[in-house]
Amino acid sequence: MQSNNLFSIKKEHESSKKHVSGKAKYIDDILEPKNLLHGAIGYSTIAKGKIKKIDLSEVINSKGVEKVITYRDIPGVNDVGPVFKGDPIFIENNIEYYGQPIFAVAAKTNELARKAVKKVKIQYLEKKPILDIKQAIKKKSFVLKPVKICKGNAINEIKKSKHTLEGELYSGGQDHFYLEGQISMTIPQEDNNFLIYASTQHPSETQQIVAKSINQKFNSIKVKVRRIGGGFGGKETQSFIFSVISTLLSKHTNKPVKLKIDRDDDMIITGKRHDFYYKYKVGFREDGCINGLKITLASRCGFSPDLSGAINDRAIFHIDNAYYIPTIDLISYRCKTNTVSNTAFRGFGGPQGMYCIENIVENISEFLKIDSSIVRKNNFYQKNTKNITHYGMKIEDNIINDIFDHLIKQSNYKKRRKDIINFNNKNRILKKGISITPVKFGISFTTTHLNQGGALVHIYTDGSIHLNHGGIEMGQGLMTKISQIAANEFGVSLKDIKISSTHTEKVPNTSASAASASTDINGGAVIDAINKIKKNIEIYISKKFKYKGKIIYKNNKVYFGKQKIDFKKLISNAYFERISLSASGFYKTPKIFFDNKNFKGRPFLYFAYGAAVSEVIIDTLTGENKLIRVDILHDVGNSINSSIDIGQIEGGYVQGLGWLTNEEISWNSKGQILTHSPSTYKIPVSNDIPEKFYVKIYKKGKNKENVVNRSKAVGEPPLMLAISAFMALKNATSNKQLKAPANPENILMAINR
Repeated sequence: MQSNNLFSIKKEHESSKKHVSGKAKYIDDILEPKNLLHGAIGYSTIAKGKIKKIDLSEVINSKGVEKVITYRDIPGVNDVGPVFKGDPIFIENNIEYYGQPIFAVAAKTNELARKAVKKVKIQYLEKKPILDIKQAIKKKSFVLKPVKICKGNAINEIKKSKHTLEGELYSGGQDHFYLEGQISMTIPQEDNNFLIYASTQHPSETQQIVAKSINQKFNSIKVKVRRIGGGFGGKETQSFIFSVISTLLSKHTNKPVKLKIDRDDDMIITGKRHDFYYKYKVGFREDGCINGLKITLASRCGFSPDLSGAINDRAIFHIDNAYYIPTIDLISYRCKTNTVSNTAFRGFGGPQGMYCIENIVENISEFLKIDSSIVRKNNFYQKNTKNITHYGMKIEDNIINDIFDHLIKQSNYKKRRKDIINFNNKNRILKKGISITPVKFGISFTTTHLNQGGALVHIYTDGSIHLNHGGIEMGQGLMTKISQIAANEFGVSLKDIKISSTHTEKVPNTSASAASASTDINGGAVIDAINKIKKNIEIYISKKFKYKGKIIYKNNKVYFGKQKIDFKKLISNAYFERISLSASGFYKTPKIFFDNKNFKGRPFLYFAYGAAVSEVIIDTLTGENKLIRVDILHDVGNSINSSIDIGQIEGGYVQGLGWLTNEEISWNSKGQILTHSPSTYKIPVSNDIPEKFYVKIYKKGKNKENVVNRSKAVGEPPLMLAISAFMALKNATSNKQLKAPANPENILMAINR
């Protein structure tokens, strides 16, 4: 890849003006086709049991209804499970969670469709649901087999240790709360083909699962996505069922069908971040260095596997965070409960693993009465020793010590900590807390075959360039970065680049936009396609100008030897000489491999690092708390777009803050979710963001691996910086039993134990 200066230019998000002006088109903004019908889903109102009798007559006869479908109307596979089976489109008889789809209707308006599904009459045989993680473990209710890993003799090392601690921890779930809800619009085409506009992070798997459900070939289904209004993992697999239902209704009516899900129904039907229960015993030295760790990780997976296997595996991968753990004995339970099937969420299990070890380190610090920053540093991976993970990967790019030291100085951490101790000694009711925590997050899909992507690049005869790739724009700036990559490679202006909607007809067999790998994978595929075109141009220049040597694309010109030519003119001339100016590209992530059986290998190409200092204040009488100040230093390698990267760091931190401080999901004793609307579920708002919010990119950052611009992924890693806020609250309460989310209720319970 050639090095121009286009990455150093601060480039705004390609859709920013459209976002703020309301001109950015989402699926519900697309011009509706003639005879469009609207869908709605009828779902179960119990968490576990059987359907004794169902009467759909009033639904069928309801005003405006044109079609009602159940499992009997599915010509193909009645399952949308992405990896394992177990996610029925419509249930036949057995109910496994409150909100499980039973039937769907197509009506002339959205309002009529929603009114119609309420008219169903169902008699249930209700059974007692399993709702709790501990209950599931006791009953051995699992969606997948438990996973065990062992490194060294942890039990023996714990016994030999001078100090030991043991305890239990809990981290809560989190709703994705994307701005654009789940939505899909299917339009029938010629020859029994279907065009689907889907709000999904995974067009290719949408294509495949829809095709299987209607018993057709993949090539009969086209999925198109220009942008989605947020996903965060909630549209990686959970979007499939909505595209399937809209297509089934379209197939049966031979009319276009839009299925737009109400916010309450969306939160009831779709999965969340996995909540986790942890049980640990740790042995450590006088300086806080861990000798051995015995740990149980158990998550609420819901009624089906979905992506729970890979998510729980990633929690295991990140149980160390940035710390060397010499011996470990771990078991991971993937618990089956009668709740909605939990799914991917930004960080994909990594946050839950890091949350666990950070709590353990914090508890060690409290026990030893040592500043937790010192204990953290004592346990860090080192460059030439103590650099092998519990899954056998060597840490080759370790910069956490440098980032940590820089941030301690940059944030004036030591002085502020002393000031906080003095403040707390003088104040009985108000208490402050401060904490600095690290992040080491692995980049790559841990399922190896997903680390691949394709692209399509055309240069038209006027020199304008068209791109298409398999990545999804969900607000994170992917399209902007890919445009910059292409402009940099061709040495042209960004205005000459246009990226079209992601489309399964243009780039097939793509992976989901997830795992923070979209820029690496799709950018790599775009560069591969561009290099093929450049090879053709090189042959043309060699023949036309009798030149063989280095060719430079810069400032809208092409330089070769002492000669130069305008890029547009060169392209026009090449066309008349019948030179191909179009190519497809492909990229697969190198070096990665993993043995699932032995849980050993190199699942990640590289790691992204960062650290955050958070300062909080709490009212010990009410549990009310406020974030006072945040300092962040984060590694993005050699940044492609620093403005977008800083936005991702800020947004990731705030979303992590929500998970750990105020977003709480709860069910009643019968398994009905209680937090299913903005009135009952609290996400962070502007008042939760501290006035002092200092975010800096690590200036020495440069990826040692040969990825685009030597940059590093920035989508998921920043979310885990918010663990520092939870640890600061824990520091303020002086209680190692604080539960996440640390809302006022849980803070009061911790204080009053």
